[in-house]
Amino acid sequence: MKRRNLAFISLLLSNAALAATDPSFLLTGTAKDFDAYFPSYLANGWFSTMTSVRGTEPNMAYMVAFMDYKQDDISRPAAIPGWSEIDYNQGGGWLNSTRVAPHIFTDYAQTLDMHDATLTTSYRFVYANKATDVKVTTFVSQSAQHLAATRLSITPQFDGDVQITFPIRLWSEHAPRLPIGKLTGDQMIASVIASGQTLDNKPIPYSDREAVWYHGVTRVSGADGDAKDLTLWLDGRAEQGLTMAEAAAISLPKDLTVVDAKLEKSEVKLSLNLVAKVQKGKTYTFTKYVAITRDGRVPGASPSKIQGNESRSYDAKATLTLAKAARSEGFDKLLAAHQAAWHELWKTDIVVDGDANVQKAIHSDLYYLLSNTTVGTAWAMGACALTPNYAGHAFWDSDAWVFPALLLLHPERAKPIVEFRHRTMQPARERAKQYGVKGTMYPWESDPETGVDNTPHFAYDVYREIHVNADIAIAQWQYWLASGDKKWLHDSGWPVIREIAEFWKSRVTYDQGRDRYEIHHVTSPDEAYNDVPNDSFTNAAAQKALRIAVATAGLVGEKADPAWADIAQKMYIPFDAKNQRHLDFDETVPHDKITWMGSSLSWLSYPNLDLTMSPEVRKNNYDFQLHELKVHGDDPNEMMMVMLAVHASSIGNYQAAGEWVERNLVGFLKAPFNVRTETVANNAGYILATSAGFIQSFLYGFTGLRIDNEGLHEAYAPTLPAQWKSLKLQNVAFRGQRYDISVERDAAGKTTLKKKKR
Repeated sequence: MKRRNLAFISLLLSNAALAATDPSFLLTGTAKDFDAYFPSYLANGWFSTMTSVRGTEPNMAYMVAFMDYKQDDISRPAAIPGWSEIDYNQGGGWLNSTRVAPHIFTDYAQTLDMHDATLTTSYRFVYANKATDVKVTTFVSQSAQHLAATRLSITPQFDGDVQITFPIRLWSEHAPRLPIGKLTGDQMIASVIASGQTLDNKPIPYSDREAVWYHGVTRVSGADGDAKDLTLWLDGRAEQGLTMAEAAAISLPKDLTVVDAKLEKSEVKLSLNLVAKVQKGKTYTFTKYVAITRDGRVPGASPSKIQGNESRSYDAKATLTLAKAARSEGFDKLLAAHQAAWHELWKTDIVVDGDANVQKAIHSDLYYLLSNTTVGTAWAMGACALTPNYAGHAFWDSDAWVFPALLLLHPERAKPIVEFRHRTMQPARERAKQYGVKGTMYPWESDPETGVDNTPHFAYDVYREIHVNADIAIAQWQYWLASGDKKWLHDSGWPVIREIAEFWKSRVTYDQGRDRYEIHHVTSPDEAYNDVPNDSFTNAAAQKALRIAVATAGLVGEKADPAWADIAQKMYIPFDAKNQRHLDFDETVPHDKITWMGSSLSWLSYPNLDLTMSPEVRKNNYDFQLHELKVHGDDPNEMMMVMLAVHASSIGNYQAAGEWVERNLVGFLKAPFNVRTETVANNAGYILATSAGFIQSFLYGFTGLRIDNEGLHEAYAPTLPAQWKSLKLQNVAFRGQRYDISVERDAAGKTTLKKKKR
């Protein structure tokens, strides 16, 4: 038995090592990326740090739903004190202040290992007639949500004294701070211009719209450290928001000769500063263990089920205990536990045989999605991950884009998205009253902590983009279909679905002459079309939400309002009978604007909605979408582009589907770490919906699979681009079972789908 166990463990270790060296999990930046470095991030769903070229710089960091509530502003993520910084001076200048150039940072490589979720940077630092070999490894623990660590190894090519600092960076408030909460569009543009900024598209490597999507502030209320114990700690609070704490414990090489160790406290940093003697050719390794906590409440979670007791309240001293415990455990053990947690996640994977670039993009998109998920909570996911872009707010992106991508792969990580909507029903009820409707009216931009509407005032008209209310109901139903959890449906899903149905009942207009229901004064998903009647996507989504409410009532033993079925049956969805295709909205509205999307007809075929239509109509919708992208599209939005592969697959056009996948590798993925941006030009990055949309192309596009009343079934014939040998969905979950699903060609060249239970 022991031999069998040892053999099994050996096999596991061998497989893990093999996966870790799989090039599809590795993204590497070199010196050629210095001038176009688009930052990535390391995160575990609870907190993050951005990446930087040297691997040692002061980087912005953020925590889940940790928001700044400055008066007259929208809520925005409060940047927590930067924790990953280490600086080094070999004599002549500090590493982090020296300009980045190939002759100064020689033999440079920075690798994001997505299988291990680590960032490793190595180079020779050549400056002031001295040289030091540098290696930095950083991770944010997936196995212990409070913890992170960064390790610096230096090998000086000289004898002498060096300086090393271990700061916690204290950020000042962003200036200027604009009153986005009350500015009109014209006022906002004027304010931005007056501050010397612009809203123009930024050249690479600009990673956000600094003029608007800047970070909020964390006010530090107390900070201290102990130079002898090599520790730092602080307490803070987001502007008018929640409290947090942060601590660091430093580990030094045992044989290091420390000349001096001092604590530095200022308005910009809390730091432990060392002077040490080093010998030529000898390697010295320093490790900074970091613990970060926030207000202990975990929305929607049972304290007994939360890993690491996240429900506890921590102050700086309690957080310091966590950091010191990590130091006692040691870097290698912490890293191994972190890697094991990620390796467990990667047991569920999407594998394409035949296109290395596509495979790498799949892994990078999955990495970004998984890095931002939590388990056992009711937190939403910010539209742009744990970054300040789009102010960290929760859009329909979470429900209609991210949720379906996670549902089959990691249902426990999809669940917090639907739980967030249940948790925030009350502010949605209050918003419905504000607009004179019944039930719940969820905001276009929800604060991820409170659920309160935080849509910028300049985007006020987007309150008409009410399809978000249907998208939420559809996601709730999808979770029931995939989980089969009737208790959850009764306790959480049904209340959300019921009150959204009440919203639609109060929001529709009955046209007695035509005996149909219409929805007026809406903003189309193609948002340049504002205040239009009968947007097809909105009407179709509302129809589905109402039918879901009827079905759910029967399942949970409640009585459905007869009006729900009547409205759904008579819902008007604009259609061009002559050309046998849908219209974007009512025929009375000209379709003539230049937009990011050209048209929104392809969204009628997005997997969660998948409006019933004939193959002819589906193809005609697709052809019209392509035409409008050429004629009325400008700098297309990636959310549209990634779903075209699904639409092409549903009409059996495997060649076009493959071409759309390839098209989504060009321009939208920013080097060196495959960060997706909203469009090729505008560089609004880290948008999780675009990563999720790309993943949906494989889950629901090429497979033809849909989650509906029939279960997980093949609604469309599977497709496979000619250059691919196969597509495999490994270890997907559905109703408590695990499956391996593959799309392959048989001996006759026919594409078939196979589903095997594990």
